[in-house]
Amino acid sequence: MPVCLPDTQDDTPSIPIKLTRVGVTGVKKLLQLERTNKRPIILLPTFDAFVDLPNDQKGVHMSRNPEAISEVLETVAKDSTVDVESLCAEIVECMMTKHEYAKRVEISMTTDFMFMRESPVTKNKTQEMAKLKAKAIGFRDEDGAISIRKSIGAEVIGMTVCPCPQESVRECDKNKLLEFLDEETTQKVLDTVTFASHNQRGVGTLFIDVPENRTVKAEDLIDIIEKSMSSPVCELLKRPDENATVLNAHQNPVFVEDCVRNMMEMIANKYSDFPEDTIITSRQENHESIHRHNAFAEKVTTMGELKEELNIQ
Repeated sequence: MPVCLPDTQDDTPSIPIKLTRVGVTGVKKLLQLERTNKRPIILLPTFDAFVDLPNDQKGVHMSRNPEAISEVLETVAKDSTVDVESLCAEIVECMMTKHEYAKRVEISMTTDFMFMRESPVTKNKTQEMAKLKAKAIGFRDEDGAISIRKSIGAEVIGMTVCPCPQESVRECDKNKLLEFLDEETTQKVLDTVTFASHNQRGVGTLFIDVPENRTVKAEDLIDIIEKSMSSPVCELLKRPDENATVLNAHQNPVFVEDCVRNMMEMIANKYSDFPEDTIITSRQENHESIHRHNAFAEKVTTMGELKEELNIQ
């Protein structure tokens, strides 16, 4: 005979306080995304899934979260038109159905993402890795209508060179050159050589909402993040590539604040036709080489506010 087990999650809690997010983290799945006329993309994403909890319910039905993830992944795995942010939106819809008491549902996904690059001089092909991120948040209003906001992002490692010490080194070398060269020759030397500075490994992150019927390619976000720093980095660099990377980086010194502003300007120009309420997040953290701390900068804004700041019509 089947045993009917009690559903204690539906009990009334002893302390009637509603909770903002309850759910599961670290759900790993294998995901194969088919692509038209291209090799499929194989991903190993990690999902976090949450719902809010009313003050008259003791607990969420926790197993429904990974259950929703599995069901949606099985459904969309062979769909060549699906993107990761839409995948998250579908999981949110499924969770909304399973958690009929929830007013807010959130799913986030992070996975390694491989892309191809060429080294700057020898043009050797090299596999590079970034973090691909996607998120969807669903809201249920008083009438039961559901709205979903989805976004896509990327996290990329690059190289930054600090402008401040570079100027100090330049001024110091200028004074040394003037001891045995005239001012005109000294200026020619200063205009020719590249001056030292301390380097940082930069980690840039960029997130943007994706409106319905619009597409944001992960490769485009990766490109914007890399261009915001002093130089991209490569796994495979021969000696001429190393030389070019170091020289190019030191000819393009940037503060951590510059990286965030560069990302914001590029994304505003590329997606200027997106709705005014599109939320954009740009973040940069530089791992210092001469300090024990890291440098950090971030901006969260809407497309409308950003275009107004940049005077983009």
